[in-house]
Amino acid sequence: MGSMSTGVGAAIAPAATAALMLRPGSAEADGGDHSLKKKLSCPNSGNGFSKLLPSMGLEINNSKPKILTGEFGYTLEDVPHLSDYIPHLPTYPNPLQDNPAYAAVRQFFVDYDDTVAEKIVVHKDTVRGVHFRRAGPRQRVYFECDDVQACIVTCGGLCPGLNTVIREIVCGLNHMYGVKSVLGIDGGYRGFYSKNTISLTPKSVNDIHKRGGTVLGTSRGGYDTKKIVDSIQDRGINQVYIIGGDGTQKGAAVIFEEIRKRGLKVAVAGIPKTIDNDIPVIDRSFGFDSAVEEAERAITAAHVEATSFENGIGLVKLMGRYSGFIAMYATLASRDVDCCLIPESPFILEGPGGLFEYIERRLKEDGHMVIVIAEGAGQELLSRSSTAQQDASGNKLLHDVGLWISQRIKDHFSKQRKMNINLKYIVVINDFVGADPTYMIRAIPSNASDNVYCTLLAQSAVHGAMAGYTGFTVGPVNGRHAYIPFDRINEKQNKVVITDRMWARLLSSTNQPSFLSSNQTALPDQST
Repeated sequence: MGSMSTGVGAAIAPAATAALMLRPGSAEADGGDHSLKKKLSCPNSGNGFSKLLPSMGLEINNSKPKILTGEFGYTLEDVPHLSDYIPHLPTYPNPLQDNPAYAAVRQFFVDYDDTVAEKIVVHKDTVRGVHFRRAGPRQRVYFECDDVQACIVTCGGLCPGLNTVIREIVCGLNHMYGVKSVLGIDGGYRGFYSKNTISLTPKSVNDIHKRGGTVLGTSRGGYDTKKIVDSIQDRGINQVYIIGGDGTQKGAAVIFEEIRKRGLKVAVAGIPKTIDNDIPVIDRSFGFDSAVEEAERAITAAHVEATSFENGIGLVKLMGRYSGFIAMYATLASRDVDCCLIPESPFILEGPGGLFEYIERRLKEDGHMVIVIAEGAGQELLSRSSTAQQDASGNKLLHDVGLWISQRIKDHFSKQRKMNINLKYIVVINDFVGADPTYMIRAIPSNASDNVYCTLLAQSAVHGAMAGYTGFTVGPVNGRHAYIPFDRINEKQNKVVITDRMWARLLSSTNQPSFLSSNQTALPDQST
């Protein structure tokens, strides 16, 4: 892996520069920055991460964030390292330097001062801003291959690419670092203390990327910090790879904190998973491309149904609990959608500027219509008289907005008796009889793009854990993979900004109105 050094050393304050520019091959140059002089921010930085998470029974007692500041407004939001709380750890040469596969690579170790900028669009007077430590192999590692006892766990809902990530962690540990002992935790977090582990080898995981779901099984809830860390300690596990969404990553942060308190030499690495693409900081989450591709097929089916009947309406419900990225991108990809409804953009049904008025106009003009709605859209219209409930992960249980809105559309036009409509709600494809497209899409294998992406995520996580980094998650930031502190991933959700150009592109494609009445001027908070 070639180095893409950003020349950070030249812009760091003098005291920090001396600490950063360490001799090549030293333990400090490739792992923890125990000699690094750094400025620490306030321990609780307003991200809410130290608050009680009642839905999961978690309480996070954060260690101080590792924040280094330099000249010209440079800030490095660093990730924890084993050497931060375990002194005098031995280091070892990275076995990659003798790996034939890397023989042709001119420089495959990442420089210690390589960082990735969070923002890349700048002006001449812009400060350098926030950076993250660049992911990749280091010259020195903190684990000998024979001593590594790794484990992998998948939690939460299904997502295309889960098996690919599992496969590439196992194969990456084995082929790049010679690690032979990798365990799979069966059934999510509760599997740490309630089920047997599964031995994972390159042979056993060879073809799993061709299947949907997760070979390890998954679950929501079942989180018990003490039992989980006790199991990790009792089994002699020293590398933990946790694949899951925002709730899972919050749990991973608590596991890291408990491991740190106990002084265990255990690296905790998170691989963020959400099909909705609602994780902040990173460019996108794995499975998103596959989901958009499959969603487009459902939209095509809806379009065929709509155009085959007089006044035909094809309605497709897609994933998107709080964020409408899948619905937005699938709409842009298909070009067959006349109306896209997402959680970030409120809408009304009746009256001037409402959905019913727009449907009637579009049917009169074109004779058919396709509507895409994200599962979290319009929930405020359904839940005014109902009590909010939560699932085992603490997620709000959503009403079936697809069934609700299809019935409201039918009722509206049957009462008016002006127009007979033929509405088709797309719910059945192949083996998924009785399921809606949201579950169909979650269960598919990942496509080619996601397979490559999952490989990079898995290998970046392996490189980080072997280098002694811990308490981090991995993902691309402006096209470069980086190690990101858990608190940055967990502080908020990524959402579609309806004042952005991407949403404007969608509106120009569908020609749909805003659906807001003249007295509805307040939009949802776009800062999260």
